[in-house]
Amino acid sequence: MKDLNHEKSWVKSWDNLDEHRENIRVYQEMQGEGESVGDELNAEFIALQTGIEELEFKNMLSHEDDRRDALITINPGAGGTESQDWANMIYRMYTRWAEQAGFDVTTVEYQHGDVAGIKSASVEVKGEFAYGYLKAENGIHRLVRISPFDSNARRHTSFCSVFIYPVIDDTIEIDLNPSDIELQRFHSSGAGGQNVNKVETGVRLVWTGKLSDGSEERVVAECQQERSQLKNREKAMTMLKSRIYTLEKEIQEAQRSELEGTKKKNEWGSQIRSYVMHPYNMVKDHRTNHETSNVDAVMDGDLEEFIKAYLMSEAR
Repeated sequence: MKDLNHEKSWVKSWDNLDEHRENIRVYQEMQGEGESVGDELNAEFIALQTGIEELEFKNMLSHEDDRRDALITINPGAGGTESQDWANMIYRMYTRWAEQAGFDVTTVEYQHGDVAGIKSASVEVKGEFAYGYLKAENGIHRLVRISPFDSNARRHTSFCSVFIYPVIDDTIEIDLNPSDIELQRFHSSGAGGQNVNKVETGVRLVWTGKLSDGSEERVVAECQQERSQLKNREKAMTMLKSRIYTLEKEIQEAQRSELEGTKKKNEWGSQIRSYVMHPYNMVKDHRTNHETSNVDAVMDGDLEEFIKAYLMSEAR
C-alpha cells in the first residue's frame, strides 16, 4: 500500500502540472483574442514552474531509504551547561522544522541537563521522505555566542552532534544474537507523580558485536516514550536495528567508493554548519557555502534552503 500510494502521488503531481500547462495554453489563446488575462497567465506560469522544481527535487530522493521515517539523535559536545543548552536549541529547531513540514514528530528519549538543556535526545520523524530530507543534517553543528551562563559575558563556542538514521521496517531483516544485547531498565523522566516515574518503564538496549567488516561496535538505544515497558522495549529494538543497519550501510558505501577505513565518523572540529550569534548574525553551511543572516528564522525551523542546497550539491 505504501508503494501504491507513492506511485499515486507521482501521478497526481504530474496531473497537476499538466493542468497548469493546459490553463496556460487557454489563457494564451484568450490573450490572443484581446482579453485581459495577464495576471491569471502569470499566476499559472509561476505555479507550473514551482511545481516542476518541487517534482525535480523530489525525484532526487531516489535512494531506497529516502522514503523511510527518520530517527534524529542529538548529543552535546564538551562544554557542560553551555553545550547542553545548545543541544536543546538544536532539538527545538528540528522539531519545529518537522512540524512545519507536516511530519509526525515523537520524542522517544529525552535526558535533561544538570542545569539547563539536555544530555541527549532522540526524535522520531514520520512521513514520506523524512529520512531523505533529514539526511542532509547529519554531522556536527557549531554555535558561537555570548553565553547566558557566563557571568563575565564572554563569547563561547559549543558543539552538538546530530545523527540521522532511517527507521527500518519489516522489509529489512536484521538478525541479532540475543546474547549480544544487554537490557537495562530505568525510571522515565517527565512530570512527577505519573506511572512512568514510579516504575522502571524506560528501556535501554546495549548491543556489542561485530559488523560485516569484522570491526567491533557498541550500539546503544533507549526509549522512555511509552507508559509500558514492553512497548518501550519494542521501540528501543527498532531504534537499535536502525542504527546497526546504518553502520552496515556506511560500510557498503565505503567499499563501493573505495574509501579507506570501514566507516565514516563525525569528528569534533569537522562541523557541517556554523551558527554565529556574536559578533554578527550568520548561519553558514560549510559543505555548500549556503548562508543566511536570519539566525532566528533558522532556529525556528527554517531549514528548507539549507536542506535543498545540500541535496542539490549531492545530486551533481
